Amino acid sequence: MTVNSLPLVSVVLPVYNEAALLRKHIVEICTHLQAMEDRYRWEVIIVNDGSADDSALIADELAGEYTNLFALHHPTNFGVGQALKFGFANTRGDYVVTLDVDLSYDVHHIEELVEKLRERSAKVVLASPYMKGGSIANVPFKRKILSILGNKFLTFFSQAGCSTVTCMVRGYDGPFVRSLDLRSMGLDLMPETLYKAMILRAGINEIPGRLDWGPQLEYAQNRTSSMRIFRHINSTLMSGFVFRPMHFFILPGIILGLFATYVTFWMFAHYFDALLAARVIDVNASKEAALATAYNDNPHTYVVGLTSIILSVQLMSLGVLSLQSKRNYEDLYHLNSANFHALKKTMEKNSSES
Repeated sequence: MTVNSLPLVSVVLPVYNEAALLRKHIVEICTHLQAMEDRYRWEVIIVNDGSADDSALIADELAGEYTNLFALHHPTNFGVGQALKFGFANTRGDYVVTLDVDLSYDVHHIEELVEKLRERSAKVVLASPYMKGGSIANVPFKRKILSILGNKFLTFFSQAGCSTVTCMVRGYDGPFVRSLDLRSMGLDLMPETLYKAMILRAGINEIPGRLDWGPQLEYAQNRTSSMRIFRHINSTLMSGFVFRPMHFFILPGIILGLFATYVTFWMFAHYFDALLAARVIDVNASKEAALATAYNDNPHTYVVGLTSIILSVQLMSLGVLSLQSKRNYEDLYHLNSANFHALKKTMEKNSSES
């Protein structure tokens, strides 16, 4: 097999204010990729997402030192999702690997992800520290709990059979990820890519991930985190809604319906108590008078009960409508993707014939 016939692996590295560690870690990544050259060709795409430090300068210097390393720049900070999309669009690889430049996941994940892609003919492979064989080390307690809860939440709603949804360290089939129409600009790009892969019935697999913040903690004094806790929580909630919007309406609707049933029981109880009391005095007492007495004695029961019933019905109706909208969106996305690929093949055929 000639060198040019080896599979090309593209490594995409979004960067934001990483000057303190950038050179050392990029050299480590490139050295590791050079050790893989008997099996793969490689390229590294650094996407400087509007860094305010010397990251842009260092990236350009590195691009001058390695012929297959390329530095791309955003004029301002758009977010990790936009940086990844920019990186995807500029890759040429048969396989694309996204990696944290802080090396919280070590460089050996690169070939592990690619080998899994090839072994399973998968379109997406995730590095999951939460599956059997995965590990988490040196992660601050708050971030660790946030990550665990967020992934459990999204795993429940996505029903993708994965133990992680938000991880950025992934391997993709190159043509597949370049064909995806992605809209997110932040961390919600991670669930979005998974969701759209699911719509297209793409193969999704996992490998055990080894998450270790040790390498980046050495530079903690000189780094600025690009993660915003509340923004991340909000994006996690919205991503869960995208996966299963029906659950956000149906489940509260059912809970409210059970509460309405309980209150309705007391509505009838108050009514029959009033009716029995009235007929002890007058056997011909009307039901309307008993209802009026029950309402006057316990108005809150009737107000809360009827309001709960109305809200419960509305929430469950919205759940059905959201399910219908979700299915329509998925059908349209699947159809448009199929049309796009058919058109692309036709254009390539016409181009080769001419």
